[in-house]
Amino acid sequence: MPEQEPRVRVKNFAEVPCGYTPALAQLEARRCLQCKKPKCRDGCPVEVEIPAFIALIVEGDFAGAARKLKERNSLPAVCGRVCPQEDQCEKLCVIGKKDEPVAIGRLERFAADWEREQGESFTPPKASPTGNKIAVVGAGPAGLTVAGDLILQGHDVTMFEALHQAGGVLVYGIPEFRLPKKIVQYEIAYLQKLGVDLRLNHVIGKIITADELLQEFDAIFLGLGAGLPQFMNIPGENLCNIYSANEYLTRSNLMKAYLFPEYDTPIARGRQVAVIGAGNVAMDAARTALRLGAEQVRIVYRRSRTEMPARLEEIHHAEEEGLEFHFLTAPVRCIGNEDGWVTDMECIRMELGEPDASGRRRPVPVPESEFIIPCDLVVIAIGAGANPLLTNTTPGLELNKWGYIVARDENGATSKPGVWAGGDIVTGSATVILAMGAGRKAANAIHQYLTNR
Repeated sequence: MPEQEPRVRVKNFAEVPCGYTPALAQLEARRCLQCKKPKCRDGCPVEVEIPAFIALIVEGDFAGAARKLKERNSLPAVCGRVCPQEDQCEKLCVIGKKDEPVAIGRLERFAADWEREQGESFTPPKASPTGNKIAVVGAGPAGLTVAGDLILQGHDVTMFEALHQAGGVLVYGIPEFRLPKKIVQYEIAYLQKLGVDLRLNHVIGKIITADELLQEFDAIFLGLGAGLPQFMNIPGENLCNIYSANEYLTRSNLMKAYLFPEYDTPIARGRQVAVIGAGNVAMDAARTALRLGAEQVRIVYRRSRTEMPARLEEIHHAEEEGLEFHFLTAPVRCIGNEDGWVTDMECIRMELGEPDASGRRRPVPVPESEFIIPCDLVVIAIGAGANPLLTNTTPGLELNKWGYIVARDENGATSKPGVWAGGDIVTGSATVILAMGAGRKAANAIHQYLTNR
């Protein structure tokens, strides 16, 4: 897929990949072997009929391909951009055993974009009204999937979102150059067109409790996400210009600091930036810092390149854009000046020991290997936890030792009757498509519960 040149794109927030032309999409689609028993479909958490939509692209029926995608995926333009296809559907592609797998994600993006650009949005038929009312708490990927599925099955769906804009991590976490916000808003407008009642600025657990919602609604889905920042707990971490990735990206993305001066949202702009972590969030923060004018951006990661959790495409783009990677390196303390602003970070070299609970080799400090990295801005991207605001006000809701909601893998049912949950509030920080898969299972279970009741 054509992309912006690295030297050009680091100075703007426009999307990096330019998208397929119809001719390029058909050329790629023809590589699909149309397997009788397609393994690629088994790798998709929402079970998209992958060979079927690709065959429609080959035929030139792009509208039909978009409709086929929407039978199973309510956010195809989003998933085509941010899902880790290399670890899911494309990983199981037969062609991938000897060659590059079929670019399923890019073809998904093409079909969804073509439909949007042509203004031919397909609205599937809805079942007859059931009279049942469902509350969906959180308008992120899991909640959006639940809302889209249940509204088509004839239920009334009301979605409560704490922020002033729907989308969850899609709008506050993922930068414009990876996922343009107009695409997210288009997908949400599609759900509203189906009849979903979206209520913004509603902090459930604060203005109203889950138990109070149960008095008004027949079932509740909790898709709160994992938005509680985690820190390193090292000396000097409270110095000025040390941000959680959550706040840094929220200021840039949701509050549009990247559009200064049109939006005058304050955000720190460092010359020498250190980003701690090596997941997709770390890549997003580091590449954002570059576009906000940083001269040097370092990724500091305590394990090796092999253990990096970020998508291969994100790592590739980051390297092209000039990010520096400091592997087997762990921060020990942050150093500041007399006015309280960070100026340096002391780090220590690491070596890999035996695997830990995650299956990755555990990093072990190398004695007397400390060294200094200069930095005037630090962004900490080492994960996020469960915000306790709703869970602390919901008696009878079982939580695990990390504060995440305990829910059944097969259907998202919680310990509280009439309440389901899915996405990052259950699994911890994971991918968009896994959250959508959890939403799909929960929606099916809620529909069955309401129908059999």
